[in-house]
Amino acid sequence: MTEIPEDVKARAKQLGEQLEKHNYAYYVLDAPTVSDAEFDRLMRELQAIEAQYPELQTPDSPTQRVGGRALDAFNSVRHAVPMLSLGNAFDDEEVTAFDQRVSQTLRQAGQMPDSGSVEYFCELKLDGLALSLRYENGLLTQAATRGDGQTGEDVTANVRTIRSIPLKLKALAPSVIEVRGEVFMDHEDFKRLNERQAARGDKVFVNPRNAAAGSLRQLDPKVTATRPLRFFAYGWGEVSEPLRSTHSEMLDWIAELGLPVNRVEHACVQGSQGLLDFYRRVGAKRAALDYDIDGVVYKVNSLVAQKTLGFVAKAPRFALAHKFAAEEAQTKLVGIDLQVGRTGAITPVARLAPVFVGGVTVTNATLHNEDEIRRKDVRIGDTVIVRRAGDVIPEVVGPVLDKRPDNAVLFQMVSQCPVCGSAIERPEGEAVARCTGGLFCGAQRKQSLIHAASRKALDIEGLGDKLVEQLVDRGRVHSLADIFALSEQELAGYERMGQKSAQNLVQAIDVARKPPLERFIYALGIRHVGETTARDLARHFMSIEALMAANEESLLSVPDVGPVVAASVAHFFAETHNREVIADLLKAGVQPQAPEVVTGANADVAGQTFVLTGTLPTWTREEASAAIMAAGGKVSGSVSKKTSYVVAGEEAGSKLSKAESLGVPVIDEDGLKALLGIG
Repeated sequence: MTEIPEDVKARAKQLGEQLEKHNYAYYVLDAPTVSDAEFDRLMRELQAIEAQYPELQTPDSPTQRVGGRALDAFNSVRHAVPMLSLGNAFDDEEVTAFDQRVSQTLRQAGQMPDSGSVEYFCELKLDGLALSLRYENGLLTQAATRGDGQTGEDVTANVRTIRSIPLKLKALAPSVIEVRGEVFMDHEDFKRLNERQAARGDKVFVNPRNAAAGSLRQLDPKVTATRPLRFFAYGWGEVSEPLRSTHSEMLDWIAELGLPVNRVEHACVQGSQGLLDFYRRVGAKRAALDYDIDGVVYKVNSLVAQKTLGFVAKAPRFALAHKFAAEEAQTKLVGIDLQVGRTGAITPVARLAPVFVGGVTVTNATLHNEDEIRRKDVRIGDTVIVRRAGDVIPEVVGPVLDKRPDNAVLFQMVSQCPVCGSAIERPEGEAVARCTGGLFCGAQRKQSLIHAASRKALDIEGLGDKLVEQLVDRGRVHSLADIFALSEQELAGYERMGQKSAQNLVQAIDVARKPPLERFIYALGIRHVGETTARDLARHFMSIEALMAANEESLLSVPDVGPVVAASVAHFFAETHNREVIADLLKAGVQPQAPEVVTGANADVAGQTFVLTGTLPTWTREEASAAIMAAGGKVSGSVSKKTSYVVAGEEAGSKLSKAESLGVPVIDEDGLKALLGIG
């Protein structure tokens, strides 16, 4: 081994310290201390030294940010402390209710006086990608995405290329600390990235969040190294030494360790009024920020109080995300198309001049129904306001009347189905017009088959939308029973269907020949019959033959089945073509399996109504539902005052909020298992 001169060792150490200092000043403090040319000169000098003396190259060297070899795939990482999601609020009342719940709990625990108010730490909610950084003895050892909150993807190689993230913490670092935060891309960097992509003829990104997420999950770290990613810390996971006393003090400490913390807009405030004032102040500045945010986050500042408040369904009771209102934009309404749904419902869809709103380019938006179009006075040719929030389907809010052209055209509902030509009827008292063609209508037939093959129905994996369209358009499939006569040989001749795909699909069809009765009933697509009603019907009648023979009076004896549902079910089975399809299914070997008879009802569960929301740690919703029903309980799809329990998992949404507002008990998977007597 070549002996390394002491002056070379000293110079390498000096260069490493200088480069990290300049990195910190530029990417964390946003206060450059040298020119780009000087930074590059220092980097090249260090790279030359390390090339000549590889022993001097350390894992935390600034030269190691350029990216290593490409990865075959990302490994899974189990978070030592789960990365929790947050409950959401969209209006002032929800924020006030959150503060009241927090205050009441802390008063009951004797941690605040009756007349006092809670102190909260408020910060921006960046629209990026959550990331966990693990440091051991001051060195970055692992970086992982949030994933499902319990398990994420190992993106360490890529994260090492992000210059705002230190490879080595400053002095006084604990032996272990997991720092949580957000990876994002600011507007200017995003613009420059897309300009480079376009100049090379590469795909441009839709928005900064997509660009950040795609860059972080590149299999080749060298690609990530070319992307202008940034990071802000906002929390922590596992920490090996005692915590500070408040959330704000913890973030100050994390900043002292050398990690970037967003200092642009944050505050400690008192009570709900302080929260709402912060929200409005940030909202007024939102457009001027250098990066995208989709709301603000409130956290009880005292860590002792946070511990007292604890968690519900793997989400903290001490924190809340207050989202901004839906984004809106204006564009031209160039036409109105009609879509035909599974039950014949005719839905008007606005065809729009492309407009960027809510993070995506929108060309279509729902107009709901004819009455809504009249109520909003929307006309073809209008300039309209389009709204989109998160993953919600875009909708037309209304016209901009002072921009209405003289030749704007009123919408008129047609009298014949645009797909099959059958008459369109609008039953008295209903808002939706419907095609009367039934399964004669190709659109209804396609949607019925897609519904029947879906995961919650017959679960025929591989029978997707595109293949269904081909099967119907070619006249090969006229009813659900025809699916069970498909062969590998003929399927292999369809577009995007090779021999292996055809074989897998036929196997999936064979498995679907013995569906649970409730899934079979749900697959039939009876109007007003959802999963819960299908389960109730299956448990009451125990066979498809008994259900087909039932009249409205006997249907009304089923729990939670009212006159509308009973009439719809009776009407469905009175139709000759529906009975013929079921007969053909039975001839094709389809054998619906009766539900198991509940023999040992659990006293804590029997007769109770449960609602499932979010993702449970170890059970699927189907497994949890089956366990509840086996113990004599009921599973519903909506929360009401009659709900006994809401079982909430990760990413629990509006059902959780409604349960809390109605005072319905909320439990997690462990709580459900305890009620069921499962260890």
